[in-house]
Amino acid sequence: MKYKGIIFDFNGTLLFDSEKHLEAWREFSKRLRETPFTNEEMRDFMFGRTNEDIIAYAIGKKPDPELVERLGQEKEAVYRDMCRKDRENFKLAPCAEELLDFLCENDIPHTIATMSGIENVEFYIEEFKLERWFDIEKIVYANGKIPGKPAPDIYQIAAKNLNLEPKDCIVVEDAVSGIKAAENAGIGKIIAIASMEPIELYKKMSCVGEIITNFSQLDRNQFLIKESV
Repeated sequence: MKYKGIIFDFNGTLLFDSEKHLEAWREFSKRLRETPFTNEEMRDFMFGRTNEDIIAYAIGKKPDPELVERLGQEKEAVYRDMCRKDRENFKLAPCAEELLDFLCENDIPHTIATMSGIENVEFYIEEFKLERWFDIEKIVYANGKIPGKPAPDIYQIAAKNLNLEPKDCIVVEDAVSGIKAAENAGIGKIIAIASMEPIELYKKMSCVGEIITNFSQLDRNQFLIKESV
């Protein structure tokens, strides 16, 4: 089957930065409940979730908006500082630029759907010059109104921004909650990118149609390319 467009998660997908988020959230979870998140908790309750969701899990109740804002801003500032200090590794995922060039050259609709907040999204746009490949206005991010993954909303909105039906789109995701969100949204094909988690984890998920470790492995023949007149 040929697909008309593609939607990328960002953290852990277009940017292999999961370890930095892990480190930052471990420190903050220790402050919130005296013990840091385990690896399993990180996978199941952090990746793909909003800061409010993560803080609620850590303290065992719905947090006040002021607490979410304060702790979220503190954590994200630490994370961005870590990225700036690690210039050698702070770059887009292997072969991502080549794939994005291909999508642009062939007018294949594409966008980003991330649960990062606007501060981080603006940081990524500036650092990676994302306007080279993306219509910035079509990027979907955590704006305080969109439920966190695994709710389907973010991928439904992203598909709508591309003027496509979810079934006509590919989604590339690394997070379990994000994969479930794509499945719940009725996405046509879900590609798991094993940027940190073992490939075996994704093999157990029946909704995953393909598993890759870098973007050179993504089959470009599955896109519907318009013939030039």
